[in-house]
Amino acid sequence: MHGNRDFLVAQGFARATGAEIIGDPAKVDLYGVSALLLHGDTLCTDDAAYQSFRVQVRDPAWQRATLSRPLQERVELAKGMRLQSEGAKQGKAMDIMDVSRGAVERAFAESGCDVMIHGHTHRPGRHAYQVGGRERIRWVLPDWYDRGGYLEASPEGIRAIDAV
Repeated sequence: MHGNRDFLVAQGFARATGAEIIGDPAKVDLYGVSALLLHGDTLCTDDAAYQSFRVQVRDPAWQRATLSRPLQERVELAKGMRLQSEGAKQGKAMDIMDVSRGAVERAFAESGCDVMIHGHTHRPGRHAYQVGGRERIRWVLPDWYDRGGYLEASPEGIRAIDAV
C-alpha cells in the first residue's frame, strides 16, 4: 500500500520483489472479521497542508513529470521534500497531525468493517469507537524505524506485538 513517502512505487517494483501493491483502503477478512487496511493519512483531514501535498503527489501528471527527470534530480527532490516535511511537522499542533474522529467514523460506516488498521500517525494503540450502534476497533501501527511492532491476527482475535 502506498504511503506518504513511497507513492511512486509501481508494478515494476512489485514484480521484481514479488510484492503485491494493494489499494488504499483495502478490505480484508481476518478470521471472519471484516477489516479495513489504510495507510492512515486520509484520516488526518485537519492537516490541510498535508492533504494538499497528498493530492499533488498522487496526481498521474505530476508523477509522470517527476519520473521523467534524471535520477540524481529525483533523489535531490526527494531529500528536499523530506526536509520540508520534517520542518512542517515542527510547526503543527499534534492534534492536527492525528486522525479526525469524523473521518474515522465515516470510514467505518462506509466500509461496514468492524476493525480498522493503519499507520501514518505512528501513535500506536487500540482505539474503540461506537459507530452504527456497535463497537468498532481502530488499531494504529507503531513507527517501524523508531519502535517497530506489528499486529498478530488469529481466530482468537487481534493483538499488538512490540518488536522492541
